[in-house]
Amino acid sequence: MYYESFGDGRPIVFLPGWGGDAGEGRDIHEPVFDGRTGWRRIYVDPPGTGKSPAVPGITDQDGMLAAIAGLIDDVVGAERFALAGTSAGGLLSRGIVKRDPSRILGLLLRVPGIIADRTRRTLPTDEVTPSAELDEKQRKYYDVADEQADFEFLDAIQADVRTYALSEDPAAHFDGPTLIVTGRQDTMTGYADAWSVLEDYPRASYVVLDQEGHGLPVRTHPIYHALVADWLDRMEEHLDA
Repeated sequence: MYYESFGDGRPIVFLPGWGGDAGEGRDIHEPVFDGRTGWRRIYVDPPGTGKSPAVPGITDQDGMLAAIAGLIDDVVGAERFALAGTSAGGLLSRGIVKRDPSRILGLLLRVPGIIADRTRRTLPTDEVTPSAELDEKQRKYYDVADEQADFEFLDAIQADVRTYALSEDPAAHFDGPTLIVTGRQDTMTGYADAWSVLEDYPRASYVVLDQEGHGLPVRTHPIYHALVADWLDRMEEHLDA
């Protein structure tokens, strides 16, 4: 499985959305680490995305979770690590936390997928206003990821909620610093369903950003970067306490 790694120190593993690759998460988050040391950032291409080939033996989200958990064990070893998951990567991140919360330094959920069944999601009706920035992000990241992804493999998993959802509810109590960031105009995963998991994370900040959709951040890079920086600060304070 392909991944990119930058810096040294405590590991943070970044998981993209369904069909996405390492590039968008890398370019969104790396500016937060300008002048900040002590963190090793690991951006993953899950199976069937980016430079990672599909794995025929993976037929459901449980298999995807097991593969990513295995990669993390190989890359970070016995170290504790932080997790940052976007969309479906948020679902997988919560699944990893549930496996062993004691290993996790902190959790970042960006536009997280909470409910696998789209028909059961609470979604806003207002869409984000089109913009040149959104068009550029689509062209630079999402179109490129779509060209590389193995959709025959991915669609077979996503087509049935029984295989797209984790077989075990990923809800788990986690005391580490957590950040949940959602978009007010996110018509893919919404913002309201993420509120339902807040009690699992007593040290969570929950944010809804206006004029942001599922591609968050587009208009609010400074705000998002400040939120992530605060999350990193809280993890560092937690470790030093």
